[in-house]
Amino acid sequence: MKYAGIGPIAVHLPERIETNADLQRENPGWNMDLIGSKTGIRQRHIAAPDECSSDLGVIAAEKLFRENDIDPESIDFILFCTQTPDYALPTTACLIQQRLGLRTDVGALDFNLGCSGYVYGLSLADGIIRSGTAGRILFITAETYTKLIHPSDRSLRTIFGDAGTATLIEPCEQPSMWGFKYGTDGTGANTLVASDSGFRKADLGIQPRHRKRWPSQLYMDGPSLINFTVGKIPSLVDSILSQASLSEPSIAYYLFHQATFKMLEQLQITLDIQPDKMPVRLENIGNTVSCTLPILIDQMRETNELRSEMKNLLVGFGVGWSWSGCVWQDILGNP
Repeated sequence: MKYAGIGPIAVHLPERIETNADLQRENPGWNMDLIGSKTGIRQRHIAAPDECSSDLGVIAAEKLFRENDIDPESIDFILFCTQTPDYALPTTACLIQQRLGLRTDVGALDFNLGCSGYVYGLSLADGIIRSGTAGRILFITAETYTKLIHPSDRSLRTIFGDAGTATLIEPCEQPSMWGFKYGTDGTGANTLVASDSGFRKADLGIQPRHRKRWPSQLYMDGPSLINFTVGKIPSLVDSILSQASLSEPSIAYYLFHQATFKMLEQLQITLDIQPDKMPVRLENIGNTVSCTLPILIDQMRETNELRSEMKNLLVGFGVGWSWSGCVWQDILGNP
C-alpha cells in the first residue's frame, strides 16, 4: 500500500499589498498600532477586482510545476479547497484542469471548507492514494475573502488577506500523516458567515450572532470564535496525541492555522506549549484561511526548520465550526 506525503509547495500572493499604514491613512479613527499588536498582522495581499480564486490557484500550480520540474501529465487528481469559488457551478477544479492543460482522465473535486480545509484535503488525498485509484495529486487552496469585505469594516479588513497555494501530494512507502481527527459543530455557523452569498435568501438563512451588522457581506464574531477555539482545540490535540501514543515533548512543532496572534497566543497559553514550538508567521500575509498551513510549511522549509525525523502536529480550525488535525512528518525535511 502507498501513503500520501506532502511534496513541494508553491505559494502565490496577489500583487497588491495593503499595509496597516495604508489603512491608518484611509481611516484616521482606527488605532492601527493597537490592532496590529492584537492581530500580529502588518500587511496583507489583496486580489485584483478581476482576479478570482482559480487565478491564484493556477499561478501557484504553474509555479509548482516550473520550480520543481513536475510534468503536468503526471497529475492524476485535482483537489481544490476554497470558500470563494469562481462560480456556484461549474466546479472550479474542472476549470483548473483545462487551464493547466492536464489530462482529461484526471479526477477533479472542489470542497468548501475554510480554516480546517488543508488538513481535510490531506486526509482526502491520503485516502485516494491508499485506495490505489490515483498516484500524484495536485492539492490547491485559494481564497479571496477580501471580495466580501466592505472598506469600512475594521473587524475584517485588518485581518484577512488573499492567497493561493499548490501542494504536490506524492505516494510514499511509509505513512507520513496519521492520527487524523475531525470535529464539526454547526451551532457556530452564525459566528463567521456570508449569509447572502448563496441561493437562500439572506432574511431566511443563517443570521449573524449579534444584531449589529458591519456593512460587509461577510460577518465575523471574533470573541465567539476565540472561545470556540480555546474550548475545542486542546481536547483535539489531546485526542490526536493519545491515538498516536505520543506525548507533548515528542512533538517538535505545533503548526496551527494562522488566524490571529491573539488567538494563537491564547491557544499557546491554554495548551502550555513553549512559544518557539508554535510558530506565528502571519505578519506579512494576514489570515489567508485554507492557505495558512501550506504557507507556514513552505516558510519553515525555506528556513530549514523542518527535519524528516520530527513529529509535528497540523491543526486547522474555524468557520463552520469545523476543526481537524493530524500528526505529520516532512518527507522533504532535512535528515
